[in-house]
This record gives sequence, structure tokens and C-alpha cells, in this order.
Amino acid sequence: AANTGYQDFPRLSSFLAHDGFLPRWLQNRGSRLVFSSGIIVLAVLASTIVIIFDADEIAMLPLYALGVMLCFTLSQAGMVHLMTRISTLKPGETLKTHATEVHYEAGWWWKRALNFVGAITTGAVFIVLVVTKFTEGAWIVVVVIPILVIWLRSIHKHYEAVARSLSLQDAENIDLIDIANVAIVPIADIHRGALRALKYAGRLAQDVRAVSIVTSPEQEERIQRRWANFPDATEGIKLALIDYDFRDILSPLIEYIEHVSEVEYPDALITVVIPEFVPEFIPANLLHNQTANILRMRLLGHENIVVIDIPYHIHGKEQDQEPKPQQEPWHTLN
Repeated sequence: AANTGYQDFPRLSSFLAHDGFLPRWLQNRGSRLVFSSGIIVLAVLASTIVIIFDADEIAMLPLYALGVMLCFTLSQAGMVHLMTRISTLKPGETLKTHATEVHYEAGWWWKRALNFVGAITTGAVFIVLVVTKFTEGAWIVVVVIPILVIWLRSIHKHYEAVARSLSLQDAENIDLIDIANVAIVPIADIHRGALRALKYAGRLAQDVRAVSIVTSPEQEERIQRRWANFPDATEGIKLALIDYDFRDILSPLIEYIEHVSEVEYPDALITVVIPEFVPEFIPANLLHNQTANILRMRLLGHENIVVIDIPYHIHGKEQDQEPKPQQEPWHTLN
């Protein structure tokens, strides 16, 4: 029984995923050419059931019996439906369905009768088990299966809605949105990562704007001084310094981006280029990029704003290097 579950559940989930009733990633094979995602999902579900029932196989036995009887009932009821459709065909005729092609079969009437009797028998056993074992765990099947069916249908409706939205039917060039010749680069200071992002943005658009939210006169003076020290890298780029007293740098920054998108370029895509640090050691990511991540998530809800990340990799030697005495601290959009 255990081998059957691990062999067939991943395959069944891949079929349902292919038809749009489960997440698409369940139909992808892993490096060993098996449905790894389905195996992992099954392992998690099986482990959850074992934990809930405290690894008591006697307590889990009603679930197994209910599952077997329900599968038999549904499969034989499906065969009754299939033979009913075959009964409408004449010898040599075929009927194309959504999933397969049905051919005429001689003796369909006794096959339908046999499956009908089987479905009634196993269905009756299933009902008896539900009634007699309801308090011993059968209620899980009664509750979970309707919820599961609703969930599968909602996934299918979601994929259908996405397909309709992405469909090229009746699409014309006039339906495609224009791309604004502007790129906004949020920065907290002038450093190598910021200059790298500014240079990249300069290749994307002619109107490049470096936007920084300043919360003190000292910060404003420092940014202007460092900006003036790199005339080649900042040539032709506008520096917008926005004074804000409440330390919440995201709100005024997003308001500025929204103003450019909705007022200056209301019917076009604008680009936001975000410089991002990539430390050599993964745990160090917790010390950086949190503000950038929040900004990216908040801009994701805007239809006409495109966000581009420009990574700047910080290597171990650079992290361990002692700062020079005359160096000022760097401030990052972290």
C-alpha cells in the first residue's frame, strides 16, 4: 500500500497539474527523472497524518479503508459513465473527448451493468464505514474531500483566468503599452553599487533620475559632495533629494515614483532600477536589502512600473578590509 502511494500519487498529481487542477510545478520531473515535487508533497502529507494519529496504525486503518472504498466507487462510477457514452455510438464510430478518444465496444451493456453493481456495492460499504467510524477519523474524509474538490476547482479557474488574460486572441499593436524613456534609481548614498546601477540605467533611458530620501542636512550635504566627486558617472543624470523628517524613507519614495508613473507618464511603463548588495556569505543577506525587498514588493502591485535589480557582489576580502581613517561610512538602501 505504501509503495502504491509513492508510485501513483506523483503521477496522478502530475496529470492533474497538466490539466490545471493542481499547481503546474507538480508536473516537473527532478534530476532523477521522477516527480520529485509530488513525492515531497506526499511525504509531508503522510508525515502530518502520522503525527496527528500519534503513529497508531489501528487508528489510521479506517482512513485506509475509506480511501480504498471511495476509490473503487469513483472508478466504477466513472466506467458506468464511459459505457453510457459508448452506448450512443454505432460500430466503427468514435467520440473525441477532452482527454481521450472513445471507440465503440461490443458488449457495453453488460460491462455497464457490472460496473453499476460494483459502484453500488462499494458505495454502500463506504457509507457504512463513514457512519460507523465517523468519530474514529472518518470525519476527516467527509470534511477534507469537499474542501479538496473546491480547492482543485478554484485552481483550475485561476489558470483559466490567467490564460484568458494572456491570450493573443484579438490582440493588436495598439493594445501594447508604450515604454517611457525614464529610469528611476533609488539610492541612499553614492557608492560603487549605486554608480553601477546608475550606469546601467543610463543605457536604458535618456531621462535617468537618482532619487534619495534625506532625513538630515548632514546626509544631504554628504550625498551632494559625493555626487560631485564622480562627474563622469553622474553626467546627464538628475539628482532628486527629497527632504523627509519621519525616517520612513519608503513612503515619500513610493509617492515620487507613483507621481512619475501616473502624472508624467500615465499611459506608459516606467523603469525602477534598484541597486542590491549580494554578500559572499548567505547569512549576511539578513543584514542587507530589507528596505529594497519591501520597496520591490510594494511596487509589484503597480501595473505600469517595472522593477530591475542590479546586484553588486561583495567578496570576502572586501568585507574583511579595514576602512581607512579618513573614509566616511557608506549608507545603503538596505
